[in-house]
Amino acid sequence: MSGMGKLEKLMVLAYESPSYAGTPVAEFTAFVNPGEITLSYEMEYDSAQGAGTSNSRMQFKKQKPGDLSLSFFLDGTGANGSTIDVQAEVERFQAVTDYNGNIHRPNYLKVIWGTMQVRRCILKSASVVYKLFKPNGVPLRAVINATFTDNSDDRTRVAMARDQSPDLTHVRVVKAGDTLPGLCTAIYNDPLYYLEVARFNRIDNFRNLRPGQKLVFPPLEK
Repeated sequence: MSGMGKLEKLMVLAYESPSYAGTPVAEFTAFVNPGEITLSYEMEYDSAQGAGTSNSRMQFKKQKPGDLSLSFFLDGTGANGSTIDVQAEVERFQAVTDYNGNIHRPNYLKVIWGTMQVRRCILKSASVVYKLFKPNGVPLRAVINATFTDNSDDRTRVAMARDQSPDLTHVRVVKAGDTLPGLCTAIYNDPLYYLEVARFNRIDNFRNLRPGQKLVFPPLEK
């Protein structure tokens, strides 16, 4: 996954393990980053009403898994400076997000981009709208509209309520004076994880961080 440290393009990473461990088995990179991302979530309340009362107090029960909706624009005309095979990219997206015969279910996915909270999710629905065709019917432009549903376990959902939890993947933008051991101390409360983080981001020299560089800090076993 070259470029993981920069995260210039939105990526969808596929895993076969429900723990999202190991190396992704496939990935899809957006040709054009989405202009809009919709995050939706729903709270569940218990509205039980006591006998002889005229109204009820809504007691919070839990936050239901949320949805992330976005659109991928694919352009094979070359108008953006580079050409792609639109149908091949659609099939790549389907291969990453659809049914995986090895695990007898769709892949477990991570959606990651910039400083947006990394989402552990699965594909809920997707549609492909073809916008432009060659005279022979080959598609030149398409939009993939996709909705992903949160697939975090209970431990991860609890962690998401904590701003700096080491149980989650974090993305940090390097500032002047930042060091990798220092960032590891802030996130993991342990500077000794710097070697694992450097390896994950494919950094050869951990002392040579550049201001503006984006680093991924994954969940690490303690």
